[in-house]
Amino acid sequence: MDKTRLEALINLLDDPDETVFGMVEKELLKTKDDIIPELEKKWEASFDEHSQQRIENIIQHLQFKETKRRIKKWLGHPAEGRSLLNGFCHVDRFQYPDLNPLNIQVKIENLRKSIWLELNNSLTLLEKVTILNHFLFNINGFAINLSNPHSPQNCFLNQLLDTKKGNPVSMSIFYTIVARQLEMPAYLVDFPKNPLVAIVDAELAQKVHGPSVSSDVLFYVNPSNKGAITSRKEIEYHLKKHEYLPLHDYTEPKPDTLFLVRLLESMMEAYQTVGFTDKEDKIKQLLRLFKTA
Repeated sequence: MDKTRLEALINLLDDPDETVFGMVEKELLKTKDDIIPELEKKWEASFDEHSQQRIENIIQHLQFKETKRRIKKWLGHPAEGRSLLNGFCHVDRFQYPDLNPLNIQVKIENLRKSIWLELNNSLTLLEKVTILNHFLFNINGFAINLSNPHSPQNCFLNQLLDTKKGNPVSMSIFYTIVARQLEMPAYLVDFPKNPLVAIVDAELAQKVHGPSVSSDVLFYVNPSNKGAITSRKEIEYHLKKHEYLPLHDYTEPKPDTLFLVRLLESMMEAYQTVGFTDKEDKIKQLLRLFKTA
């Protein structure tokens, strides 16, 4: 949209006629989020609360449309070309539309470097994971937010990095991102109530990129319990005891997309718990993107 037409439409946002406003809103919502700075200028110059509310609603719609566009584009890439970190950042935009992914990438990279300095090729995967756990949970203090477990903030990566608190889903995704940055063959497992991270056979992971790996899990890591390491035998015993069947649904690596679905589901539950039910419809729209991809 050219600047002159955009300015004319924005100026009409003050029009008291709801029919005029409806036509203006419809045109503005066809545009991209790059018009938001102009809308913000209009908001700042306005002294009419009703007009400001109209502008805020349009901005929120444009931001949400951009979030959906980014997620849809991410889902359009082949599985091996999808960065789990980028996917998490796109979901973060739901609550933080002005999020700068570069800031998150820098924090992750600094964390990766501090851990990488302690690793070497002579170490086994078990030894590397033990070092990773020490850095994340002992030195840096990442943990499940037990004092406020239902807070929606537990679902967002930028908040997790700042507060070092998350929920079982966000913590497991974060753990997997860091492990992969360190070139560890880490994949998410849809264990009941809290996802686990499977460390698989390294050679197999090179041959089969992505969580289509089957029955070659070396061991499991529980990021919700400071990275506790568990064997397949222990996991299967727990599943059988609590009648979670079939076993492979809860023991084998699953696609990354499933865990962003789990993240959105936990987000919706958190918002419902704290009374922000107005966000439910938008989260459902994001979930539909994943389920139709």
